[in-house]
Amino acid sequence: MIRKDFLKSVGFGSIFLMNPQFLISQNILNRSKDKMNKEPNYFEDELVDNASIIRPEEGESLNLNGLSVTFKVTSELSNNQLGAYEISLPPNTVGAKLHYHRFMDETFIVQKGTLTIGVGDNEQKAQPGTVAYVPRFTPHGFRNDTNETVKLMLIFNPSEKREGFFKGLYETLNEVPIDPEKFLKLYNKYDSFPVDTSNMIPTGE
Repeated sequence: MIRKDFLKSVGFGSIFLMNPQFLISQNILNRSKDKMNKEPNYFEDELVDNASIIRPEEGESLNLNGLSVTFKVTSELSNNQLGAYEISLPPNTVGAKLHYHRFMDETFIVQKGTLTIGVGDNEQKAQPGTVAYVPRFTPHGFRNDTNETVKLMLIFNPSEKREGFFKGLYETLNEVPIDPEKFLKLYNKYDSFPVDTSNMIPTGE
């Protein structure tokens, strides 16, 4: 009787309005309406704080048969607009044989040591601080001809999910023997095309 009297006094509608799920849904609906009713601003930028700070010891790292790659700015982080990857190249090691890209540009920033960069038929010795910009459809490769470790930053724009390429390279180069067909399939999937498919697998000099 008490329950019936209570329902009569407050009414079924009031009970429904007191339901927590209803209150949450109503709150979300009200916020959506506020956003829709907000007047567009054509004259001022809407500022956001989406910056990322990646410190020297941070980032996922892979060891590719001696060469190490650390992901700094990933495709996910940049919405596939840019990829930045720190490379550590041991002495007398090939990073990549001559190849080219169709849909992305590549930039080399040498941080330590002397990097040999091949562009077409030309080769350049790049000292620390050197920046080499290689647009799409430009054949290029790089290696370390010295007895010291070379460190550099590789930047791809757009990144074309380059992390998948490095992870596939990790799997492929750690196999013995290396499967050329699998290597080429990986290259082609991630917008990399060897100039000479009979001489495309990076090996120590």
